[in-house]
Amino acid sequence: MDATGRIEQIIAPSIESMGYEIVRVQMTGAQRPVLQIMAERTDGGPMTVEDCADISRSVSALLDVEDPIASAYTLEVSSPGIDRPLTRRRDFERFAGFEAKLETRMAIDGRKRFKGRLKGLEDDDVLIDTEQGPARVPMETIQRAKLVLTDELIRASGGQG
Repeated sequence: MDATGRIEQIIAPSIESMGYEIVRVQMTGAQRPVLQIMAERTDGGPMTVEDCADISRSVSALLDVEDPIASAYTLEVSSPGIDRPLTRRRDFERFAGFEAKLETRMAIDGRKRFKGRLKGLEDDDVLIDTEQGPARVPMETIQRAKLVLTDELIRASGGQG
């Protein structure tokens, strides 16, 4: 298990008991690493600065005890935002019907980038309608995926659009 997987394993139970769900744990930077934790409320409500502060305090306490990161690091807690990353199986189901961009680790049908309307999941494949036609992208090949900011997405998230 990589470092971010271990960190997620340490913090997830506490975060979930507080009423939040982890969207992504990511470590960036070499000189002074930044641990980025993206979370959302399980009740579907908007994340506030106070929510992020609560998560930050809890995560800091847990990581001080477990100490999974050898060097000094900066902790950043944020909400996923409207054009959020898609990291879990249920994200691809929940946001079916919206525009998304997928990037794969290896070429699928001769390409690594897919942009189009999500159609959900079938087995372990993400279904997406692109300008080049429908595509099936195996989940395990996805390196990055995120929603595309559109007026439709803004309206669906409670904005004006």
